[in-house]
Amino acid sequence: MLSIVNVILPVFAIIVLGYGAVRWSLYPAEGVKGLVSFVNNFATPCLLFEAMLTADFGTAFNPAIIIPFYVGALTSLSMGTLIAIKVFGNRPGEGVSSGFAAMFTNTVLIGIPIVQRAYGDAAMPVVYSIIAFHAPTLITLGMLVMELVRRDGEKLGRTLAVAGLRMVQNPLLWGVFLGLLGNLAGLTLPEPAEAFVVMMSAAVLPAALFGLGGALNEYKLSDSWAQALAMSTFKLMIHPLIAYLLMVHVLRVDLAVARYGILLSAMPAGINAYVFSTYYNRGIGVANSTILITTAASALTISFWLFVLSL
Repeated sequence: MLSIVNVILPVFAIIVLGYGAVRWSLYPAEGVKGLVSFVNNFATPCLLFEAMLTADFGTAFNPAIIIPFYVGALTSLSMGTLIAIKVFGNRPGEGVSSGFAAMFTNTVLIGIPIVQRAYGDAAMPVVYSIIAFHAPTLITLGMLVMELVRRDGEKLGRTLAVAGLRMVQNPLLWGVFLGLLGNLAGLTLPEPAEAFVVMMSAAVLPAALFGLGGALNEYKLSDSWAQALAMSTFKLMIHPLIAYLLMVHVLRVDLAVARYGILLSAMPAGINAYVFSTYYNRGIGVANSTILITTAASALTISFWLFVLSL
């Protein structure tokens, strides 16, 4: 138990520090957006570039880990959407927004530091292989489902064009793509370039966690907290449970390796759930509340999964 506390306490301490600094005006609220943008648009692409450049693809890209992660995510999307519509009486578009919040994982801001502290650098190639597909795949899928179900949607062709443009403009994807090219070409960075990438990568974890804590000041529990709680259950428990069952009991992946992907799937809802809901102006309250609930509750649920996975 002490080892579990040692893993999660420093991570959530930085999140709480960021929250408190903004809450009590020790750090400007308007600076949080810029800090998160720095992490997502500059520091993390460097981290992913370095990871892909040095990755051993024979072990990093393991379909028996990647596929169950996304099966769990898509199950959360479909079931979360269905529950939002059938149980909570949402309109189809609002239901998709809720399902998206149940599906989309905070793989970068919380996932990377937690998994790295729990299992060390050996886990990171597997983690990065999942992250490489995460945002472009799930955001594109969410947009397509939204356009198919909402009555006032744009034409599907326009949706595909917008989704494609977003993928091309995604700095995380560029970091992965350039790292892969460099790896395949046998690229070795000169010392100044390597030092630059390493220094930028080192900024990801503290800046991401502090920025996330500051950003949580924007989220409030809405009147739809019960629905958000249901979506949070899918994100924190059902998604990792599906990943666990498929990886360990169906595909027989060694738990010592499978736990990297299982723990990543147990991370809270990502900020892109809020971005998605505001983009379509649907289910904003549920998305906000899901992010808040999952982030707060994940201190306990991550501890649970660390225990189950025998840290």
